[in-house]
Amino acid sequence: MKNNKHYIPLLLGLAIAIGIVLGSQLNFKNGGGSFFATNPQEQKVKKLINFINHDYVDPVNTDSLLNVAIEKIMNSLDPHSVYIPSQDLEAINNSMEGNFVGIGVEFMMLNDSLNVTRIIQDGPSEKAGLKAGDRILKADSIQLIGKTITGDTIKKTLKGKKGSKLTLQVYRKTKDSLFTVQLKRDNVKLPSVPAFYMLNDSLGYIKITRFANTTYKEFIKGLHALEKQGLKQLIVDLRGNSGGYLHTTEAIADEFLGDDKLIVFTKNKQKVIDKIFASEKGEFEHGKLYILIDEESASASEILAGALQDNDRATIVGRRSFGKGLVQEQLDLGDGSAIRLTISRYYTPTGRSIQKPYRKGHKRAYYNEALARSSTGELTNKDSIHVVDSLKYTTPKGKIVYGGGGIIPDIFVPLDRSGLQGLAGLMHYNVLNNYIYNYIDTNRNRLMQIPKNDFIDNDFYTDEITNYFEKQIAKENGNSQFKLSNNMVLKRFLKALVARQLYGEEAYYAIINKDDNVIQKVLEIQKTP
Repeated sequence: MKNNKHYIPLLLGLAIAIGIVLGSQLNFKNGGGSFFATNPQEQKVKKLINFINHDYVDPVNTDSLLNVAIEKIMNSLDPHSVYIPSQDLEAINNSMEGNFVGIGVEFMMLNDSLNVTRIIQDGPSEKAGLKAGDRILKADSIQLIGKTITGDTIKKTLKGKKGSKLTLQVYRKTKDSLFTVQLKRDNVKLPSVPAFYMLNDSLGYIKITRFANTTYKEFIKGLHALEKQGLKQLIVDLRGNSGGYLHTTEAIADEFLGDDKLIVFTKNKQKVIDKIFASEKGEFEHGKLYILIDEESASASEILAGALQDNDRATIVGRRSFGKGLVQEQLDLGDGSAIRLTISRYYTPTGRSIQKPYRKGHKRAYYNEALARSSTGELTNKDSIHVVDSLKYTTPKGKIVYGGGGIIPDIFVPLDRSGLQGLAGLMHYNVLNNYIYNYIDTNRNRLMQIPKNDFIDNDFYTDEITNYFEKQIAKENGNSQFKLSNNMVLKRFLKALVARQLYGEEAYYAIINKDDNVIQKVLEIQKTP
């Protein structure tokens, strides 16, 4: 383009025209209609694009213009209606489906080499015998070493069609050996229930990071495992969970609620109400239940928390959730891109909408509201939570709950700021991931001999990792004043990051939760007669 100013009127006109098309043709039940049929408004858009292609004075990429126009339209709607470009759609879909096609490794570039940080369980790389710490030097004929190799290039090289073969040249530092391995690309799991374990003899813990297609199956697997270990009370951790599929949330809620209990209902533009009730099944309908939420818990997380709070089934612990009460449907646009369009609102069993206020076209202010809670004092003081009396509701047992701005917990636990300043210091040096990997790589043969539970419970390793970090920071950055010795939260955090690479996500959460003030609050409640 020769001059961007020339295209402002063009974009506005195109945006208006496409808006007419979207408004008249998107069919929510059938997944959208043809973009250019016989509708007069659609013909107008088609003519406009033809005029631009054939008659406009400068060369124009009309595909690019169309993408910009669609994005502008979506930005003018509610904050959760979005345009998903084709280059982003695959990763988003993979996350929500719970798997992707690849070789099953996590990696980082260090010293111009592709270092494998973790092997994903049951993936092709594990089956082929690759191990954490291996360096992948070449994939088929493509070199994967050097400063010019980007993460995107590596991902595209390692991913491919399911069943396709890939030959890797690998260097294993622990054996000082160079070898070649051939594997087939296959489905690789993206767990959404990364941890489940017993906190004590009767209290279990399950972490859910998102509500994907595979989440219910993962959840039931975890629940059954805990039941075999004597589960009587359960924590479900939804902190940081931004949501996902409604049907997955409903299935999990059904495991906690009695027959015919209302889980959630939705209402669309035509005022059609769709109610979802619990069925006769239910794995954990009577044990004590705690749901953990925070300011990043949104959408499907809030549906689950709201259903259990409104039915007096669970104690909600933590901080006020995000406040998203809108339901989206993903609609393909035919060129590899898609939109997520808000098609209805959802309501908790008492009838409350927990959607926080928004102004159409002001997405930045909407999302910044969660950040602003820190300045208002809400993250540290329950009395700073703003409630609207006109949005007051009552549960069957007489508990007062509020709509209009997220789920307010039954038991408030302030944000624990201890350790945050020290963490900011580490991030300032931009050394966190490199130091963790170097520590493991230097001590890999010894660390591989340590049983997981010994590593989690033994403070010797906590101190060893702390000392290593302090020495490395002093050596490489000349900051001998940086000390972690008195910051137990940060020390635990660093140890947890090491455990994640060594043993996986469950070890990470088992360590990080030892000092977690929300978990400690639940343990305190549990001991109360």
